[in-house]
Amino acid sequence: MVQREAVLRLDEEWTRIRSGAAPADPAEREALLAELIAALREPARTDPECAARLGLRLSDLAAARFSAGDRPGALGAIEEALRYAEQAAPHSPEYARWYARGLINHGVWLAWPLSDGDRLPRFPLGPAAEAVPGPMERVAGERARDLTRAAVDVWLGLDQQDPVNRRGLAQAKVFLGDRLAELGLTEDAVAWAVDAENDFRQAAQAPGPGQAEAQEAVGHLGRQLELRLRFLTFESLVALRAEGLLPGRLLPHAVVAARIQGVDPAAVAAGLAVDEGAVRATLSARPWRAAWRFEVRNPDGLWDVIGHPWRGTTDVTDRTAEEVGTGLVRQFLASPEGPKEATHWRILVWWHEEGDPAGARFRLTSAAAAGPGATPS
Repeated sequence: MVQREAVLRLDEEWTRIRSGAAPADPAEREALLAELIAALREPARTDPECAARLGLRLSDLAAARFSAGDRPGALGAIEEALRYAEQAAPHSPEYARWYARGLINHGVWLAWPLSDGDRLPRFPLGPAAEAVPGPMERVAGERARDLTRAAVDVWLGLDQQDPVNRRGLAQAKVFLGDRLAELGLTEDAVAWAVDAENDFRQAAQAPGPGQAEAQEAVGHLGRQLELRLRFLTFESLVALRAEGLLPGRLLPHAVVAARIQGVDPAAVAAGLAVDEGAVRATLSARPWRAAWRFEVRNPDGLWDVIGHPWRGTTDVTDRTAEEVGTGLVRQFLASPEGPKEATHWRILVWWHEEGDPAGARFRLTSAAAAGPGATPS
């Protein structure tokens, strides 16, 4: 008993330092955390609270290693942390929450190579992309997805009348959407993000300590969903709408997305179950940003970008990506800078900003480069 109480006092000391309530230099922090982890190991074998706290402190060690650039060390520490956290989780809702958060952190660190510096998917377009993750990155991303789905299940098993658990579940859904987007599963990613947004919207309407955080999450998810809709086919938009996962506030964005893809306004209205007049009004009132780029292919097979004015952006209204692209091609072919007869060239048109060629809303490759014929899409 004396040893257990001493260990828990040491944990309280670490908690104060970790929160900034007590000062400590980096060397002191590192030494105290190492001492605490060592002290918790023996009682953690039979004591659920010590096991749960050992899981937390190993997670702290993992976070410190990851911040220092030691991703392998971080992954080793979090894997050990989760073994203790899982052992303790059935004994207390609080321990289960700690376990769920550890699962999410493990997923974030595993999936790290699949995201860019802004934590947006580095490879959001799946196997059609020209830049795709390597086999090891893909396997790590799939495991990250599975760990995050397990965290969702842990939160679902807790009392949903508790607002802490409801917010935790919503946040876990956000992370699951991120992991799916990183694997190129954009439709599933949008579905989970919409589900999470609905949860946060409910939380934002309830007064309490988490209200401001929930309101911020709603705004963040709204912006994220608008960006993710750029990568969905019209068929995916229709499927999400049919499942109730395309809320009304996103419908104008979906209408523009469908029109960019070349879907007739009447078909857009039918597929998204909205009035055709409303569709046409939306298309007249909402411009979209077209970004384009012409490229020529070198003898080594690599594509070189042609400079201004054959690379740029403009706002267009009620025009498809194909209409924008074919208009640019006519100008390109008629210009003094137009391609010589044997030049291999292509044009790509994106919605909003340049990206992977697979994400272009319109592509056209010259017959000389493509073989039998050009390839619009």
